Amino acid sequence: MNHFSVVIRIWSVSLVACAAIVALSFLRMDVPTALYFWNVGHLRSPLNMAFGSAVILSAESAVILFTVLARLVKGHMSVFGETLAVACLVSMCAYVVNDHVLKVFFGVPNPADIVHGAGHSFNFWMGSDNSSFPSGHMVLAGAFAGVFMRLYKASIRLFSALLLIAAGLLLVGDWHFLSDIIAGAFLGTSAGILAGEGWAAHSAR
Repeated sequence: MNHFSVVIRIWSVSLVACAAIVALSFLRMDVPTALYFWNVGHLRSPLNMAFGSAVILSAESAVILFTVLARLVKGHMSVFGETLAVACLVSMCAYVVNDHVLKVFFGVPNPADIVHGAGHSFNFWMGSDNSSFPSGHMVLAGAFAGVFMRLYKASIRLFSALLLIAAGLLLVGDWHFLSDIIAGAFLGTSAGILAGEGWAAHSAR
């Protein structure tokens, strides 16, 4: 069995496990958890100012611009610089696909809408970029992390810890339901690892 077949098998098993956990969370944990954090006082406003998607996307765009300019000036780019640029590009692309395709397809209302009377359900092809499932923030972060986790194996623990912190902030801040966060993390990390695998094959040639 070759390396690619092993990777596909592991990913397929992970997908099934993730889908089961997401389903359980959606049915049993999402609404009670969201209402709890809403009632005890949420951190949406201060967190949104510092970690809003516009802020993160702007930072990634700046990083890409800087690496391109460095490449033009120096005539070459370091391996780390290439990885950083790829991670930012994949992160941004995954975020756009998630917000403008997946969120629209699933159409799950966000926690604020649920608190004000909306039903916690899938409304297929009736969503918008303001819908909740999957979490755009976790797709954004997971895709970036996935590239580094694939190309720099020593970074797996660091990025796993950072993703857990990001997930906690999204949950406490009532930005997303638990199922949104789990699905977003899986999708984003999968996209990042796939891109990292492709870039590693390209670099090897």
